[in-house]
Amino acid sequence: MKLFRFRKDGQVKPGVSINNKQYDASSIATDYNESFFQNEFATFAAKVSSALPEITVNGKQFDSPIARPSKIVCIGLNYASHAKESNMAIPSEPVIFFKSTTALCGPFDEVMIPRNSVKTDWEVELAFVIGKKASYVTKEVAMEYVAGYCLHNDISEREFQLERAGTWDKGKGCDTFAPVGPYLVTADEIPEPHNLNLWLSLNGKMMQNGNTNDFIYDIPTVISVVSEYMTLLPGDIISTGTPHGVGLGLNPQVYLKPGDVMELGIDGLGVSKQQVIAFKKA
Repeated sequence: MKLFRFRKDGQVKPGVSINNKQYDASSIATDYNESFFQNEFATFAAKVSSALPEITVNGKQFDSPIARPSKIVCIGLNYASHAKESNMAIPSEPVIFFKSTTALCGPFDEVMIPRNSVKTDWEVELAFVIGKKASYVTKEVAMEYVAGYCLHNDISEREFQLERAGTWDKGKGCDTFAPVGPYLVTADEIPEPHNLNLWLSLNGKMMQNGNTNDFIYDIPTVISVVSEYMTLLPGDIISTGTPHGVGLGLNPQVYLKPGDVMELGIDGLGVSKQQVIAFKKA
């Protein structure tokens, strides 16, 4: 089952995709948020049927498949190939940083270069969504806490991230820096998340082409470690890192500019596409 959220008449509504058909799910779910995952997700599939209104959603009609979560937690340097291209040591335990929830946007929305940015970069990533409250979770049961998986472009401003005398968060949470979706694909449809191909192209040229089998820390380890440091709530997004091929790692380095187009995808999770625009104040 694939969950999605779509824009219609100035509102964002929940939808569901079954057998390649899309349905309006607003009669059986208010929104895909913390309350939904805590109270409704376990029984939601039983309510889904072809009797729901069939719809057609594409492009910018897609919003993020998750309503604003309490946290967007990210894991840095989690692919051996990316750590190597970044000239950084393999971390002794997962590197944790956050993206602001205000960075969250739809999978086909424009990505805006921040004011004074000179090093805005791309990162295709597998993200997963927490299905139930998690605290001090052991690796052995960690996968029971995964509701599903989605595609995420972890847009990053490298000067803000690495050269501004602070945490990585400075370069990660700018507006539009977290395009997610189009779908949240439930965990039962992705039986082996540790062997998924993922890729990103820039203006039609393949930049990233990797596989989650290059993870340094697998998903159970990530959940176990992160839940030692914080309580994870239903609907929280955890993004698992990016493979090699980011602009920072190229020689010479390449960064995004207005007019650039990123297209990215992961096996079974769909494809997203974002055009880059110059900074403009809302």
